[in-house]
Formats: sequence, C-alpha cells, structure tokens
Amino acid sequence: MDTQARRRADDAPVDETVLTAVEAAMIRIRRRQSRRSLARPVMKGLAEPVDLNTLAVVDAVDEGADERGRDVTVGFVADRLAIDPSRASRIVADAVRSGFVRRVASQEDGRRSCLELTSTGEEAVTAAHRTRQDFYSHVLEGWDPDEQQEFARLLTKFVRSLDDAARG
Repeated sequence: MDTQARRRADDAPVDETVLTAVEAAMIRIRRRQSRRSLARPVMKGLAEPVDLNTLAVVDAVDEGADERGRDVTVGFVADRLAIDPSRASRIVADAVRSGFVRRVASQEDGRRSCLELTSTGEEAVTAAHRTRQDFYSHVLEGWDPDEQQEFARLLTKFVRSLDDAARG
C-alpha cells in the first residue's frame, strides 16, 4: 500500500497526514471520555445520585426512544454501548433498581421486555443534555458561526462513517 495515502476499494485516497491528525485527535477524545469529565458535572446537578454506567444506560434508552418503531431492549443498549449482552443486562438491571429506567412489555410482542425512562431518568437526560451542551458552547464560543456549522456537519458525517464501518 502507498506510504503517502491509503485507499479503500473505489474510494479517494486518504493522505497520511490526515490519518495521523485524526488518529491523534481520536486518542485525545478517548482519553477525555475515559475520564468521564462530562459525566461528573451531570451527576452533581441531579437530585438523585446516578453512577456513570447508569448514565450511559439512560443515554442509550433516550437515544432509542428517538428511533420510531424500534423497541429499546437490553440488546439495543448493548449495541449502543458496544458491550456484551451480559454486561448490558447487569447495568440495565442496576438502572432499573435505581429508578432511572423501567421495564415494559413490547407493543409488538408482549413476551418481550422493553426499556423506557422514568421521570427520574428523564430528569437525568435533561441534565446531561444541558451540561454537555453548555460545555460544548463554551468550547465553540470563539469559533466563527460558519466554522461551528461545518464542524457539526463533518463530525456528524464522521460518526455515521464510524457506525457504518462497525456494521460492515
């Protein structure tokens, strides 16, 4: 393979400097995320304490609620969090026990158990969105509005490509 560029079948080449820059940025993002620096302020703003795994479940259940017609199950949570189903089952059970999520019967198949947020879970989602968006607003406030729009567009496109690569 060419040292200056890598090429997937029928795709435009990707310059090595781009690959190096993306890799370095993703490493820094991963490190920051592994420290859960955004989750801790969310937890401080809640009336009920929530652990980091429960917050991840709450986010996944909230995300699933946006996908019309899709049952939000433990399998859905496992998929969204990229963890094995047995681990997802354990952290979902903790989220249910702590009152952020409840199990309900599927409207498609009554034998199937689905997940939905409780009012406490909805409060956690609202606090999480507010805290993260306040943080991102602070980070992006010095950027030109066109740069902000372009960044949002490209980041969304990049994440979709990550999702496609994980599926394929």
